[in-house]
Amino acid sequence: MAYKINPDLCVGCGTCIGECPVEAISEGVAYVIDADKCIECGACADVCPSEAIALDA
Repeated sequence: MAYKINPDLCVGCGTCIGECPVEAISEGVAYVIDADKCIECGACADVCPSEAIALDA
């Protein structure tokens, strides 16, 4: 399991990128979390102002 960014809710603010301790988030048209790098710490989800990040079940 890993965190995932919902592209419909993401506003592209970039707040999550600086919070990720393993640099698993990449910027682009839609921000994406690399599931292989994600350590499931939740730091990105905690700071997301649009609540676009959640654990991918």
